[in-house]
Amino acid sequence: MRQISLALSLAGLSFMMTIIWGSPLLRVLRHFKIGKVIRVDEPGFHQVKMGTPTMGGVMFILPVALITVMLNAVSIIGMQPTGRSVLVPLIVMFAYALLGALDDWEGVRGKRRGDGMRARTKFAIQVILATITATVLKYMLEVPELILPGVQAVFGLGIWYIPVAAFIIVGFSNAINFTDGLDGLAGLIAATAFITYGGIAMLQGQVFVGRFSFTIVGALFGFLWFNVHPASLFMGDTGSLSLGATLAVVALMTGQWALLPIIAIIPVSEALSVIIQVGYFKLTKGKRFFKMAPIHLHFELLGWSETQVVQRFWLISLLAAMLGVGLALV
Repeated sequence: MRQISLALSLAGLSFMMTIIWGSPLLRVLRHFKIGKVIRVDEPGFHQVKMGTPTMGGVMFILPVALITVMLNAVSIIGMQPTGRSVLVPLIVMFAYALLGALDDWEGVRGKRRGDGMRARTKFAIQVILATITATVLKYMLEVPELILPGVQAVFGLGIWYIPVAAFIIVGFSNAINFTDGLDGLAGLIAATAFITYGGIAMLQGQVFVGRFSFTIVGALFGFLWFNVHPASLFMGDTGSLSLGATLAVVALMTGQWALLPIIAIIPVSEALSVIIQVGYFKLTKGKRFFKMAPIHLHFELLGWSETQVVQRFWLISLLAAMLGVGLALV
């Protein structure tokens, strides 16, 4: 109970820190004109978002890093395994945030304005970072490789763990990125998933991972203060790529990553909708399966308002997270 209370307190602290420095960050982004560029293929009513400050992932990443490092300083310096373990998701968060920031900058002020980095380049870097992370998880932290619901055993995957873990990290990095398209959507969905895995980690005794997850949740709530409709700030790839990769790493550290498709059902659906749309378009030589992908745009074009899409998707995510927790406790 004491550990849970501390984790909740950290969430409150990170929330307040994010709120406090949010307004100064907004002024800086506006001063340097780091604003959202709307693609021509997005729905016309998204044009009102043009120029809204982006790269807002910095808003929640820095408070999370500051709190995590300060809280675990003694353990990290002492080289205790519990302290070192939290460095992995923290470093992953920073690495993918840096990649996302480069993508955002290229899309806002670079030569490829409106498009960002070349997809192949970004994907290659994601794969390299994910492979390194998977290797560290397996051979340095020796995390539980696979825990299945209802089975009281840890399954080993051998050398196959590395490509599987790397696939999950890259996949969810992009899945959250696809989800980030409406005001508040990615933040709410990611916060729900981190609450879920933070609780699972605490129940497993992985206190540092649990604290880290709840710290992210508090910071995300602070970010949502500025990101809910009508958003005055977007997280951009700086936030979405780092959130997705970090969520995957936390899930891998608990060994309960088989539940990710349930707990993170919305990001999985968003990613699948893009795959289906692209595949169907190529197979039929120009026809579309959805009105537009990712799938949240499809529902907008069906007539749902932006707030309706966000609220309904979040309700589905919340119910799925509850189901995921129930399965993890079986």
